Parts: sequence; structure tokens; C-alpha cells
Amino acid sequence: MSKNFKKEIKQVNNLKDVIYNSVNNYGNNIAFVIKHWKDRKNFEYENITYKRFLEDINKFGTGLYKKGLKGKKIAIIGKNRYEWVVAHFANLLGGIVSVPLDKDLQYEELESSLIRAKVDAIVFDEKLTEMISKIRTNERTNIKDYISMDNLESFESFSAIIEEGKEEIEKGNKEYIEFEIENDVMNILLFTSGTTSQSKAVMLSQRNVASNIYAMQHSQDVRSTDTNIAFLPFHHIFGSTCIAMMISCGVKTVFPDGLRYIKQNLNEYKVSIFVGVPVLVEAIYKTVMKEIDKQGKTKLIKFALVISNLLMKLHIDVRRKLFKQIINALGGEFRHIISGGAPADPKISKGFNDFGIKVVQGYGLSETAPVIAAENDDNIEFGTVGVPMMNDTIEIVNPDEKGIGEIRVKGPNVFLGYYEMPEKTAEVLKDGWLYTGDLGCFNKRGRLIITGRDKNLIVLKNGKKVFPEELELLVNRLDVVEECMVFGMPDEKDKNDLTVSVKVVYNKDIAKEKYPNAKEDELYKIIWEQVKEINKTFPKYKHIQKMILTDQELIKTTTKKVKRFEEMKLILGK
Repeated sequence: MSKNFKKEIKQVNNLKDVIYNSVNNYGNNIAFVIKHWKDRKNFEYENITYKRFLEDINKFGTGLYKKGLKGKKIAIIGKNRYEWVVAHFANLLGGIVSVPLDKDLQYEELESSLIRAKVDAIVFDEKLTEMISKIRTNERTNIKDYISMDNLESFESFSAIIEEGKEEIEKGNKEYIEFEIENDVMNILLFTSGTTSQSKAVMLSQRNVASNIYAMQHSQDVRSTDTNIAFLPFHHIFGSTCIAMMISCGVKTVFPDGLRYIKQNLNEYKVSIFVGVPVLVEAIYKTVMKEIDKQGKTKLIKFALVISNLLMKLHIDVRRKLFKQIINALGGEFRHIISGGAPADPKISKGFNDFGIKVVQGYGLSETAPVIAAENDDNIEFGTVGVPMMNDTIEIVNPDEKGIGEIRVKGPNVFLGYYEMPEKTAEVLKDGWLYTGDLGCFNKRGRLIITGRDKNLIVLKNGKKVFPEELELLVNRLDVVEECMVFGMPDEKDKNDLTVSVKVVYNKDIAKEKYPNAKEDELYKIIWEQVKEINKTFPKYKHIQKMILTDQELIKTTTKKVKRFEEMKLILGK
């Protein structure tokens, strides 16, 4: 945490502690802002205080208990919105197992997840109505209660449950409110994003999440005066733990209108803190740089950066004054970005930091609720993910000559195991250590560097190892490249003989702007020459030998991770 911004941090063991602490400390602060659209052009804002937030949780939770859902499993599916947060915390404060689900799941995946998790009830968004209706009709799940976040004729509504709970509380029913949390039992069941194969259901306890919130409070300078925009999907542990962390700090949270409106929303709500995956952080940065270029101020900014960097060496920080125009373009209050979920481009992080907007990167997994390492004010080094969280121990297993090996972690945030998958659990949990499957090393200053994913590692026939992520970072910087995936292309005769290859997705708009008359085969040659230049910066065994060019987006999870398993099936025609 910033040396200039200290606050009292109270030890918490569960999410009930988190919520009640926040109500005691920030009861009249605005916790959430809801935008209600009257029609396509007109809307009004509704401010929800922390006190009202807890009241809604208790009403909804009491309503769930009245329906006989105490001790059951309740799934939540839909976009990020206030009702989602209330439903999730109502589950947690009442000992109901919360099962957050990805709103973009296909029907078969959704139904399978509901069956595998043995869900008893579901709270859903209006946009999922058709799919939920089909699931209800098929009756293949265990679900008895279907609760709509909106007022739909054929389903019980969120507001009706709130009303029922309110009536019960007024009658003196305190069963839900007085429920005592069991800190170390499964209370959250969430599915991994499945970038390599079928998703696994991760079992998390309240202590897992609460301990991570406590550690993050010590690590990050998050203030009760901050405004956070909830871009990360709540069904992902990074999103749901971050919203809990924001609540613990008394932050105001607003909801975005969509990726297209990100700049507009930053201005509209005067957002000061942003938590997101690198692709979103990069999108904001590119928007800023495009605007600078459009105004013909690129040279001026470059000159100002030279002056600013010189002054920083003299411990004189004038960045936010010098680049006030850039910060104003992002709403004027934008000050802190937390990036995670995938490797960040150090150039983007440095670019924001040069303007006086702090960017820190973190690293974690669903199985660790999620953060196990992060940068902080005293440990920012571009290209690293900072230092272990205060209550985690990280070790590198079987390091090679460069110190690179598998990352393992031990701490109170390490999960309980995979639901009904004891063999899979035993593969990763050994003697209290979680073996992450990620590869990395510590540098001389004790900062953790992630070099790649063990399953993504390309092992050549001569035993040499190639980290795809290392090459992808540089290929992605090429101006016409939208995204890419580096992989080992197996030889037709010998499947163990791999050729380092890359699938490149080009940006049609930029290609048209830069090379207006180039056809795709000519564009291929242009990009291939640039890739060959990148090859020159690496040892020969790491050189990319083959390239596939397309304008079709890579297959991804909702947190924008490439589904390599699916992509390889597509590439190999399986």
C-alpha cells in the first residue's frame, strides 16, 4: 500500500464480517449506482447506500429461507448488476452455496453445469429467459425455484422475494440475520474457464475469499472516496472477489453500459479505479493514444514525457499536472488500474504510469480465490507480477538453469478441492501446496515473473523449451495484429516433432488504413517479414517457422483468455 495512504485494516474470517464492517464504517456512503432507463434516451440514477445494501441482502436472504432454500445451492447467471451482487451475498451470509455461472454459456454447457453442481434454485437475468424456460421445460435439472432479476410474468421475481423477506423480518423472523457462518466449508462453487479441456467446479470457503480480501487491502491503495466500474464479470472469481474487496473499502461501484461505452462511462461517473483483464486495459490505452494522434499532439506528449521522467529522477512528480488533458479525457479522477487474469504488456503498464495513472499487475487462479501475488507501491516492476500476498508462500518447484519451474502456493486462500473430482484434486493439492501448472521464477529483487503455462509449453524434439507467451507479447505489438496464438505444429509423420508456429488475427480497419491496396496474400508477406524481424531477437530454436493469417477472432473465454484447446482442434481440422 502507498506509504502516504494508511488505513486501519480489520482481520476478517468471512464475508459476513466484511459486509457488517463496511456498514459500520461507511453506512451512509453510496455503495452502488444503478442507471434506470426510462426509454432509449432518458434515464435516472438510483444511489444505494451501504446500509440499504445490507437491508436488501437480509430481506432477500430471509425470502430465500422462507422458500426452504437454507443450506441449498443457488446459481446466479446474468450481466453485472445490483441484483447479482445482492443474490450472491444473500447466499453467502445465509450459508447457501452460491454457484456463479457464465452468462455466455451455450445451452448444453449451462444445463450440464446446473446438473453437475446439483443446483436447487437459480436467479437469472431477463436476457437468459429463453434458455432458462427451456431448462425448466426439460426438467433434467434439480431446480425447483426459478427467480428472475426482472419482473417476468411466468417467473417469480427478485423484488417479490425481497418483499416476502421484508414481511418476515417485520414479523420478527431473525433466522437468516442471526445465521452463524461456518468459515471453512464450501460456500462458493464456481466453474473454471476451461481453456484446455472440460471445466472443473472449484470449491471455495468463506475463509478462502475473506483472507484474500484482507491481503489485498494491505497490498492495494483502494480508498472509500474511490469510484469503481464493475467491468470484470462477477461469475469469475477475479470479478466477485474484487467487488467484495471494493465493498470492504467503502468504495462506490457503478455498472458499465458495455465495452463500446467505456470512455463515456469513465467520464460519466468520474471513475477513479479500474480492475480488468489486460485486453480491457489495452483498449483504454489505445483509445487515449488514438485521440492524441488525432489531435496531432504525439510529438508534444513525447517531449513532455522526457521532461516528466527527468523530474521523476529528482523525485519531483508533476505527471498528473503535465498530462491533465489526458486524465481529463478519462473523467479527470482516473488514478489506479489493477490488471490480472492474463499477462499484461509492460509497454501499456509503463505508458499509463508515465501519465500518472498507476497500473499494477496481479497473478492468481480460481483455486486461490484468486490473488497470490501482486505489485504494490513499493514493488512495481514492469514485466513482473509483484510479490507474494502477505499470507501466501510461493515456491518454484524443480527450477531449471534459469530458475524457471512450476509455481506452487500455500495459504488460507487455497481452495478446498474440485467438486466430486477427488482424482483431479489430488493432482494439484499435495501436502497443503497447490501446484498451479504455471511456470515462473523470482528475479533478484524477489518479484515473481510468469513465463508461461506448463500445458502451453512447446517442448521441441531436441529438448529445448519455448514459452508461447514470450513470443505472443511481441507479435501482438505489431500494428496490424489484433491478437495471436503461438503453438507447436505437429509434423504429419511424427506428432512429437513440433514446429514453432503462430496464428495471427489481423485488424481489418488498421490494415485498410495502412495498406489500402494490399490483398490478404500481400498482407501475409508484410506481417511475415515483421515476424522474421522479431525472430532475430531470439535464439534460433525459438524462431517462428510458420504463420496462419485470418481476420476471425480467436476462440476465447468470457475473461478473454484464448481457448488453446479449441483453437488447436480448429487448426488441425479435428
